[in-house]
Amino acid sequence: MTMSKASWRLAEDHNAIDQVLKELKAALEIGDVETSHAKLDLFWARLAVHIRAEHLHLFPAVVTGAREKTSDDASGPLLSEAIAAVDQLRNDHNFLMHELADAIQAIRKLGKFSDKRINLEGLNRVQNIVREIERRLASHNQLEEQQIYQWVDVVLSEQGQAQLQTRIARELANKPPRFSAETWQHS
Repeated sequence: MTMSKASWRLAEDHNAIDQVLKELKAALEIGDVETSHAKLDLFWARLAVHIRAEHLHLFPAVVTGAREKTSDDASGPLLSEAIAAVDQLRNDHNFLMHELADAIQAIRKLGKFSDKRINLEGLNRVQNIVREIERRLASHNQLEEQQIYQWVDVVLSEQGQAQLQTRIARELANKPPRFSAETWQHS
């Protein structure tokens, strides 16, 4: 099955976010608190922007498109399938953002201590959170890429797909001002 331009753009963003995650894990592994904090902040921001694009544009488009499809169209997702998948993905997003908030809070505390033991314990806590996020994100992205992203091509017209692609691209380009364009694009 082919992927719409909007879905392709979101899948590419998964790859960019994964790259930041790898850089974060590498910084945590060597115990670099400053770089870990910067990479964690970037990872959180990139994921938040991605999630916002899906919540505001992709999910409503897929559910609406599924609702508008006739029930005898076997190639499209049933409305109940679309709603169930979107509900699961929203739950994953809530989990990911909550865990990332905990990781940010934990890493911010590390900058306040000069005790290596406290830093090591704090870094271990952050590493454990990041591992759990990575695990959940892998299954989450698989669900998105193998279901929701594929359904865009089925439930939306070409015009609807083009409009969605424009909205997704605009949303993904909406970086927080604390990041330079180079930092945002490098990831």
